[in-house]
Amino acid sequence: MSTLSGRTLLMSGGSRGIGLAIALRAARDGANVVMLAKTSDPHPNLPGTVHTAVAEVERAGGRAAAVVGDVRKDEDVQRAVDVAVERFGGVDVVVNNASALDLRTTSDIAMKSYDLMQDINARGTFLLSKLAIPHLANSDRAHVLTLSPPLDLRPKWAGSYLAYTMAKYGMSLVTLGLAEELRESGVAVNSLWPRTTIATAAITNLLGGDEAVERARVPEIMADAAHAILVRESRSCTGNFFIDEDVLAAEGISDLDRYRAGSGAQPLEADLFLDPLEEAR
Repeated sequence: MSTLSGRTLLMSGGSRGIGLAIALRAARDGANVVMLAKTSDPHPNLPGTVHTAVAEVERAGGRAAAVVGDVRKDEDVQRAVDVAVERFGGVDVVVNNASALDLRTTSDIAMKSYDLMQDINARGTFLLSKLAIPHLANSDRAHVLTLSPPLDLRPKWAGSYLAYTMAKYGMSLVTLGLAEELRESGVAVNSLWPRTTIATAAITNLLGGDEAVERARVPEIMADAAHAILVRESRSCTGNFFIDEDVLAAEGISDLDRYRAGSGAQPLEADLFLDPLEEAR
């Protein structure tokens, strides 16, 4: 199977950035996309809303539904699952895309920010996956894909930003545990993480502005990697912590210059939780 035509994706977030890129790539196949996101009205500092994202998906060739809600709220997540089932007949793919970022140290971070990251990242991923399981079990090629890093228990990551590491690794633990729990049912559960930073609003607004974008890749590299994973046989592709460029290499794509966000004058920057690029070679 090399297409997502007719498949139904249920995604947390997706109004912009990597989530929207994944949705648009699926839409070009003719997929159905249900987006659960809070952004109903335009944000002064962020492009797009869940409604503009759905319009883009439909222009790209897919069918889509917007569910305005919060992945932290059980009733909103259940409503998103129900919309997918009622509108499109089921759920084939869950994409855990919603995530909050705060890199402050333990001494500096407010518990409100800590709770926000835990609730969106770890709990939201667990909840959306959990509520979709009965419907994924009815799909002949079911996937859960979470945008979270490989688990690395060297102290450098937790020692640099403990709260964020706990929240992102919580997402990764959902992949680790759920892949084993659902192995016999044929539901694939994997994580995907970018080798380099990705030019998203978080990079622009929080991690260095235009200079950081110059050292990043565009979200489409994650979209193409996600697509390659989601069309794979679910029974034989589970329990993996994929890196985007490794997935593309397996697909025969080695020239990644098309994914540069900047001019190419600056070296790319490794994403969080991965060794610097020169160390990884």
